[in-house]
Amino acid sequence: MAESFIYHPNATPLALLFPGQGSQEVGMAKELAARYPAVQAIFDEADDVLGFSLSTLCFDGPEEELTDTINAQPALLAASIAGLVALQSELGSLPTPTFFAGHSMGEYSALVAAGSLAYADGLRLVRERGRLMKEAGQKSPGLMAAILGLDEAVVAQLCADAQAASGGIVQVANDNCPGQIVISGDRAGMERAMTDLTAAGARKVVALAVSIAAHSPLMAPAAAELKAAIDATPVNPPIAPVIGNTTAAPLTSADAIRAELVAQLTGSVRWTASMQHALDAGVETFVEVGAGEVLTGLMKRIARKSERLSVADPAGVAAFAARFQE
Repeated sequence: MAESFIYHPNATPLALLFPGQGSQEVGMAKELAARYPAVQAIFDEADDVLGFSLSTLCFDGPEEELTDTINAQPALLAASIAGLVALQSELGSLPTPTFFAGHSMGEYSALVAAGSLAYADGLRLVRERGRLMKEAGQKSPGLMAAILGLDEAVVAQLCADAQAASGGIVQVANDNCPGQIVISGDRAGMERAMTDLTAAGARKVVALAVSIAAHSPLMAPAAAELKAAIDATPVNPPIAPVIGNTTAAPLTSADAIRAELVAQLTGSVRWTASMQHALDAGVETFVEVGAGEVLTGLMKRIARKSERLSVADPAGVAAFAARFQE
């Protein structure tokens, strides 16, 4: 499907953003599929590629099955591409963004949108990514926790200290926005870090309801296996730069994209720095395409004066169309 996206020149500095795991919800993209035949076709293709009814899972649940990482990842990719297809159905073509960016698994959605990955290949890769992450989590269970009210540099240093003191593993997994950091690691490292971060004045230290230590060295076995699948998948240069999670810098070549997709499983998602890169380049309009409004919420914390739109339903499509009608 990526090959069918049509982009037109656009004078507005714009970033298209794609959400990651945690944004999934039963019913996502259901209204879009009912309104736009091209969106229903996106889900029909996903069902064919994956060999089960992803569309039923997205539209009707059950929630527990949708939330399982092996299903949530392809479901979120399909919902994001559905949003883009709905916009193209409405507008005829899409405004060329200054940058694409996706949060964690959302980076794959960004790459499909940018023409770097074919839609079917993106679905297969994130399904395999979800399977490998689940497997790694079963073999080496871990913890993740949200840390509110401390700077990223402080959190990173305390994690390094806790890792040295405990002999465990703990690091910054996501720098989501100022004052919202997620850490990840094994029990020994995480428990020490959570205690130390509380003592250092964190406003909140909240354990997340996951058993997978995403974006930590515990994902190394998954990264090694995923690399083989990524290397076997055709990757094209993007039509506009994709800001990489781990580098917070533009990815413009196939080699850089492959390296990033492997690195991000064990590396940190530098979302604040990624969005700052776009802001420094003059982008003021940020559009989240896909389920939920997590990224527009983070963007409000990163740059309160930015223009933020979300495209998750027909109302979001209409708002975008009104803003970017040629």
